[in-house]
Amino acid sequence: MSSSSALDDAAALAAQLLARRWLPRSHPLVRRALIDTDIWTALGERLAAVGLRVIDNLYADHISLAMLRPAEAAVFGETGLAANNNLDLPRDGVALLVVLWSLIVLPKRQRQVARAEAKEEGQGEFFATDKPVPMAISVSPTISYRSLLADFGNQLGKKMRLDSNLKLLERNGFITRRGEDIAEGPLLDLLLDYDTLAPRILDGALGDVLARSTDPLVAPALATLRQPEEEIQPESDSES
Repeated sequence: MSSSSALDDAAALAAQLLARRWLPRSHPLVRRALIDTDIWTALGERLAAVGLRVIDNLYADHISLAMLRPAEAAVFGETGLAANNNLDLPRDGVALLVVLWSLIVLPKRQRQVARAEAKEEGQGEFFATDKPVPMAISVSPTISYRSLLADFGNQLGKKMRLDSNLKLLERNGFITRRGEDIAEGPLLDLLLDYDTLAPRILDGALGDVLARSTDPLVAPALATLRQPEEEIQPESDSES
């Protein structure tokens, strides 16, 4: 592929990302960019020229855009950077976002890794380096709205505030609604840092809060994620 056509593809992809905010990894231009280093590099250069970068996550089904740090400072200023978010989400909206991320992304990631490892074992050592990750849509759990309201409604502002914040999160691409169920949106596993959040949640006080979930799909997965910690606890109690 010539450099000029690579730049053309990069420009087209950058324009679509700017217009749509996110694109599925299955999109023809995205698929081409993910396997063509020239297009991917040209895309990064074009976006960097206007203070943007691509957000890509192997475990997510979409890619999106975010500001580079210098651009964030120029656009939002020090006050904006010190805020808990730049989407104008209220504090209980941010709390709801973290809870939904925990209930959806943590179990999803566990399933993706487990299935990839199982597939790798089935392939044998010859293909050990080829470790495909299942698409998020195939393993991402949905959350029952009724369970969410019953389990966390009091902590998240009760029904009226919960409904209002769910609409905000849906509008911003973090979740989608399927009738009474809440599902992962294009940005849920892109804009929140798994490596930072996961240990803080599983090993912190929020993990205890999430343990009260009664959702039939999510509760067992969260219990499994926290199982090692729970298994160790009785031994330390007996020693004391």
